[in-house]
Amino acid sequence: RVKNAYEAVAKLLQLYESMKPKKKGISSLAFIDPTAKIGKDCYIGPFVAIAAYAEIGDGCILHPHASIGEKVRIGNNTEIHSNAVIYHNCKIGNNCILHAGSVVGADGFGFAPTENGYEKIPQMGNVVLEDDTEVGANTTIDRATMGSTRIGKGTKLDNLIQVGHNAEVGRNNVFAAQTGIAGSTSIGDGNRVGGQCGFAGHIQIGDNNEFGAQSGIPNNVGSGNRLIGY
Repeated sequence: RVKNAYEAVAKLLQLYESMKPKKKGISSLAFIDPTAKIGKDCYIGPFVAIAAYAEIGDGCILHPHASIGEKVRIGNNTEIHSNAVIYHNCKIGNNCILHAGSVVGADGFGFAPTENGYEKIPQMGNVVLEDDTEVGANTTIDRATMGSTRIGKGTKLDNLIQVGHNAEVGRNNVFAAQTGIAGSTSIGDGNRVGGQCGFAGHIQIGDNNEFGAQSGIPNNVGSGNRLIGY
């Protein structure tokens, strides 16, 4: 008997997973720029592309067709699944997981209105994923206009989530699928967010809130709230 069955099952499954043999070695079909640095005991699968001056830490696993941009830095024991793309200058921490089709560092949605239409604003910043973060399949995290879009340590993003430019997400949050976080929004620590929630831009969210599925959050929210269909 245990106090928390769900947590106990998670630990047992983690133990089982850790016993599986870990892939190592670099495929002859991978492309690695001569200026890139690869740590010890990594696995780099077929058709992985690693651009100039990228740095890959020890024990990383890069599945086939992963794409790592120029000057990207990846910590130790991080796993990048097939067809994930990490754009230039982005930083990924230790023990992170990026699932298939995820995109880290695409341009933020920045356009200045003019008499002749919309003029693109160059997106000069990057994305920083801190340690122990997980990014779901086909989730996108846009690079900052200036500075960094940041995902805090231990935060988990489900599939099909959009994080806008210059958003700052704190530690140990969980976001269910199809949630959208608009640009320059700040979210604190320990929040639990249901599927298809929408956060307006330039707002501030505190800590330890619960947002029910399909909630729309147009204004600032403090800490310790439970909001359903807000």
